[in-house]
This record gives sequence, C-alpha cells and structure tokens, in this order.
Amino acid sequence: MGMLISLLVLSGLIFFHELGHYLAARAMGVYVEVFSIGFGKRLFTFDKWNTQWSISMIPLGGYVRMKGQDDSDPTKKSFDPDSYNVKTPLQKIFILAAGPAFNFILAFFLYFAIALGTPPVLSPVIGQVMPDSPAFVAGLESNDTILSINATEVTSWEEMAKLIAAAEGSLDLVIKRGGYIEHKLLTPKLQEAKNMFGESIQRKMIGIGAAGVTHPLELSFNQTFSYAFEKTVWASTMIFTGVEKLIVGDVPASEMGGVISIVKLTSDASEQGWMSVLFFAALISVNLGVLNLFPIPALDGGHIMFNLYELIFRREASEAVMMKFTIAGWVILFGLMGLGLYNDINRLVG
Repeated sequence: MGMLISLLVLSGLIFFHELGHYLAARAMGVYVEVFSIGFGKRLFTFDKWNTQWSISMIPLGGYVRMKGQDDSDPTKKSFDPDSYNVKTPLQKIFILAAGPAFNFILAFFLYFAIALGTPPVLSPVIGQVMPDSPAFVAGLESNDTILSINATEVTSWEEMAKLIAAAEGSLDLVIKRGGYIEHKLLTPKLQEAKNMFGESIQRKMIGIGAAGVTHPLELSFNQTFSYAFEKTVWASTMIFTGVEKLIVGDVPASEMGGVISIVKLTSDASEQGWMSVLFFAALISVNLGVLNLFPIPALDGGHIMFNLYELIFRREASEAVMMKFTIAGWVILFGLMGLGLYNDINRLVG
C-alpha cells in the first residue's frame, strides 16, 4: 500500500509540474503535441484537446512536448505560428517557469490543507533535564510547562527553542508546575549541536529535552495563509541551502538521495497518516520546483538561461553551443541521478 501511495504522490507532483507548462504553452498559443507522465513505453494513451495524453512505463518524471521543441535535439525547429520557436524570449520564459511555479503553488495549497487539519505540534513540556545544565541549576524539572520567555508567550517547543537561541543575556522563564505558576532565571550556554544537514554548530541551549507531548495547532483563516506561505518559503530556503552545501562540500555527496529514498520516505510517511503524506508531498513539490530552476540545460532553468541570453544580446545562442551545453546538461543530470541511486542502494544494503 505504501508503494502505491508513493507512486501516486510522485505522479501527482509530476502531473502538476507538467500541467503548468501545458497551460502556459496553450495560453501563449503553442501547440502541445504530447503530455506524458513517465518515460519509455506508453501504457495508456488518449487524445483530448488536440493533445496526446500518455502514461508511460517508467514513472520517474514526465514531459510536455511542444511543437518545435525537442530536448534530445535542440536544432530541430519549427517556425509555424503555433510553434514554440516563434515565441518571444519572455513568452518562452513564461512557459518554462510555469512548471516550477505550479510546484510552489501546489506546495502552498498542501501546507494550507495541513494547517486546516490542525496538525499536531510539540508542546513546550520538559521531559529530561540534563545534569549540571543551566536548566538543572535553575531548578527546572520534568513535566514543567514553559509558558513564556522574557514576557514572550510560548506555544510550541519550536518557538521556545528559537527564543532561547536568539536570546541575549539571561532568560526569565514563566513555567507551570502542578497547577502553580513560577518564575525561573537562567542563562543559556553555547553548546555543540547538529543542524538538519548533520553539521556541527554552536547553539545556545539550556539543557532540556522534550517530553513528547503534542497539541493541535489551531489557526485562524488568515493565520492559515501565513502558515502555508512561511512553510513554502522555509522549504525552498532549506533546499537551496542544502544544494549549496553539497556543491561546496559542507555536506558529503553520500547524503544525497534518489528516487528510492523518495519512495521509501513517502511510504514511511503514509504509515503515519494523511497529514504526514501531505507534508512530505509539499516538501518534494518544492524540491522539484527549486531543482528545475537550476541552470542545467536539460532542466527548465537551462532553457530559461538560453532565453535570457537571447533577451539580453538580441540573438540566439549558436546551435553548436546549445548542443554542447544540452549534452553536458544531460550528463550532469544522469550523473546526479546515478549518484542518488547509488547512495540509495548503499543505504538499503547497509
């Protein structure tokens, strides 16, 4: 069941990405020849709205083939009025950017749906107090609930951690213990911790662990929009940062995952309920949007790069240059896919 959900999620995300290209192309008057989910042998095909719609055997992507555009041979062109080639660079960029844009829009609506479902968040209830830590010295105990820090109300463990990390000097904690309200004064210490990329960093901490208590996140309608927007921006920033750290070597290439990891994580999320599936689907949707904007010729970002060149210099890049860059792009893309697959197999074997 988990595998089926994984394939449905991946196919849905790919469909929305390609739907962005399709709708933008049609809006610009471009004839769309094929809309395919998957690659390879076609398993199911039908014609509708003057386009051939297909589901193919290998569900690892998809494509919209427009008249006059052929990624396998960028020198093949058509100059008919309904061809991609006769459109202005700005129109082409609009068509190319629509795919990633739809991924971001989809992620926003997925996060919006999550917020409407009152997702569980970790409550600021203390579980473990580390010996000789600032919290221990100040007299904090297990099952204490932190209500505020320096007069700022705390409603979740994440909010509490951010306030502690950003604090300057001592902290005035208001806690609830056994029905009574108490004040505790303490000063955080810089300690070594791991961030989400596995890097060692220095972070202000007070030496407590969460009790694992959760409560539903209840938001107003306006707050729901803010939550969805903030989560979409957070996911985009995290992915950009992760790619940057991979490029400069701060994060080892062995941390990179491929389609097997995506399928496994989606399958695992499905066991935790629909909200976990939506959250992971939103994250992968943002991932698709961000990665497709990178200036690799085999991706949307590469095509946008060529059109920006034409827009700035008032001429197209030469066919020889486009062909070389396209081949290099496919080599990079297949190399990254191969590395991700290799890492996935290593993790399965390990």
